[in-house]
Amino acid sequence: MKNKKFDVVVFGATSFVGQILVRYLWEKHGTGSTLSWAIAGRDSAKLEALRATLGKEASKLPILTAEASNKESLMNLCSQAGVIVSTVGPYALYGSNLVSVCAESGTDYCDLTGEVQWIDRMIKAHEKTAQQTGARIVHCCGFDSIPSDLGVHFLQQAAKSQFGEPCETVAMRVRRMKGEFSGGTVASMINVTREVAANPALAKSLANPYLLCPEKLAARQPNVKFAEFDKTAKSWVAPFVMAGINTRVVHRSNALTQYAYGKNFKYDEAMMTGAGLRGRLTAMGLASAMGGFLLGAALPPTRWALEKFVVPKPGQGPSEKSQKQGNYDLRFFGKTSKAQTLVARVTGDMDPGYGSTAKMLGEAVACLAKDVDGHPGGFWTPASIFGDKLIGRLQSHAGLTFTLMDQ
Repeated sequence: MKNKKFDVVVFGATSFVGQILVRYLWEKHGTGSTLSWAIAGRDSAKLEALRATLGKEASKLPILTAEASNKESLMNLCSQAGVIVSTVGPYALYGSNLVSVCAESGTDYCDLTGEVQWIDRMIKAHEKTAQQTGARIVHCCGFDSIPSDLGVHFLQQAAKSQFGEPCETVAMRVRRMKGEFSGGTVASMINVTREVAANPALAKSLANPYLLCPEKLAARQPNVKFAEFDKTAKSWVAPFVMAGINTRVVHRSNALTQYAYGKNFKYDEAMMTGAGLRGRLTAMGLASAMGGFLLGAALPPTRWALEKFVVPKPGQGPSEKSQKQGNYDLRFFGKTSKAQTLVARVTGDMDPGYGSTAKMLGEAVACLAKDVDGHPGGFWTPASIFGDKLIGRLQSHAGLTFTLMDQ
């Protein structure tokens, strides 16, 4: 581990997800464990108020201040941190300086962004610097894209063990998902539509399934665009709103592991809605609603109305009770080049956007701080840098399960 004052610093600790993350780290590590950590943000009074909610013993939890727009303050933050975990989004608006400073200073970094266009910019701007300084930058350490990325990794490890080769195609299907979208996620989605409106060429880049890969491969990728019947899942399916980021992350994992899944690997994601007429109508409704939201977000007048009256604001979120009532169940259907099949299941015990995301992020940052010494600098994905080590942590501490299913 790099010789810094703190193993981990939580930047953006007073954000909605940041507060959940801080409580998770406090319950798991306190201030006397092998993981030394601190909380940080721009407002010391809010940080002190957050610390006070943790109880009297938390008075020893260090507080640091830094401003996302001030590189000098971020450099001071990085000088004290082995790893910085950031919950300050939308990252395309507020996160670029921190990634830049982490790359320059050799400080490890992780976040929960799902903003694929921003990740692409950060890789192009800072990957060479991170490789030189040893900074390990790991985006997408929340619901997008840990369950997808590690779910595929888990399935492929099993395929190689059972069949001697990876699955050539994998389809992730959301069997069940109960929870709310976070205000930050929605704000990030709306910001993408703003960027596309200002730069229409960006739409073409976002359509490239290999956007985050070092090279574009020839395999044509499947993509569920409307309601359709999936014979493998035996269910109607609809587009999954997070497929655009998750599929790009999975393909980057494949590239960063010397194409462990093969250069002809195909991957897609969708939501299962059930068989029969009801499943078909539900799939059609979900697809239409998603299309309507994206269209509305693309047009300035309706975008304003959505932000003002409809979608949750950044910093808003469900109660702790609602978070605990949430859950998700993802299925991964794999097939090898010899038509051998395998099905894996990934589940989470809290709502995906808040409670489970915070726990995943907490275990990812602990994994980055403690479990991957010797891993070179650069921009990594959860599967390519953490792999089985993070799966172990998630199953032991974060309420996730990774299992193979009888077919």
